Amino acid sequence: MGRGLGDLAMRRLLWILVPSILCVPLALTAHEARPGFLELREVAPDRFDLLWKQPALGEMRLRINPAFPPSCTLAGMGDQEFIPGALLWRTMLVCEGGLSGKSIAVVGLEATLTDVLVRVHHANGVTETHLLKPTSPSVVIGGEGQGPSAYVTLGIEHIVLGVDHLLFILGLLLIVEDRWMLLKTITSFTLAHSITLAIATLGYANAPVVPLNAAIALSILFLGPEIVRSWRGETSFTIRHPWVVAFAFGLLHGFGFASGLTAMGLPRAEIPLALLLFNVGVELGQLMFVLLVLLMERSFRTLEIRWPRWAEMMPGYAVGTLGAFWAIQRSAILFGITS
Repeated sequence: MGRGLGDLAMRRLLWILVPSILCVPLALTAHEARPGFLELREVAPDRFDLLWKQPALGEMRLRINPAFPPSCTLAGMGDQEFIPGALLWRTMLVCEGGLSGKSIAVVGLEATLTDVLVRVHHANGVTETHLLKPTSPSVVIGGEGQGPSAYVTLGIEHIVLGVDHLLFILGLLLIVEDRWMLLKTITSFTLAHSITLAIATLGYANAPVVPLNAAIALSILFLGPEIVRSWRGETSFTIRHPWVVAFAFGLLHGFGFASGLTAMGLPRAEIPLALLLFNVGVELGQLMFVLLVLLMERSFRTLEIRWPRWAEMMPGYAVGTLGAFWAIQRSAILFGITS
């Protein structure tokens, strides 16, 4: 495989992948991956306690809001408060005739990159769970819910839509030396982010969202010069031991993954299962991405497609450039220069 995955075939592969990444709205991608959460708990006939968690960065809310059937009315405006990563709204919803057979939607969801987990607790003890997406922003209550599989889907989408996480993985792939080192590096990254994902979701520790996002951007920027060094045939601690770097920065990325669950404020009894399934989804998404890279790299080597020198070099510089862009952008938000 030459110098591992850092050879020309990999660069050609990334030349195709990077433009796709660049098409994503850079300022929103890493934040919109945090899902919204809508919970309705029937406490009396036709009366539901309503909990709505709207994804937010600081006091900037994602422009999505729940919409209920015409037979439903809000019993007052309720209470609102900002918590890390979300706006929390609690109130009472009164629905004449109940909710079964009626539709709930999230207005504005189709214009975003996020999902909304909807959970309805009926008075008869039945609980149904639905995952609303930009392509399907409404659901009829009383139908077949998705159940625990919704958390697996959330995990997959969280990493697939998290362009910053994918760029970090791509940066690692560009500097690994062989398949054994690739296995060690990806395993190390997986182990590290699984640790902090569990710690944060179970409530033992947390990382403030804004500084965390800036640190994740710096981890991507860090790989830029290392990629260039590997192309020049130079060496460094990162090039010799990429699995160590993957573990260290994986701890940061794990806190980022955790935002996909902690923003929903799940009941403590549901956290262990949700954590397990969400992490399974993250690992599946990561594995699919790595396999896609490997399969396409192999196909490019077989086809012997040749690219101009500047095209071959672009992916590595794109990792460093986007890392720098996000680092500057998120540091500006951190220090209050911009919002």
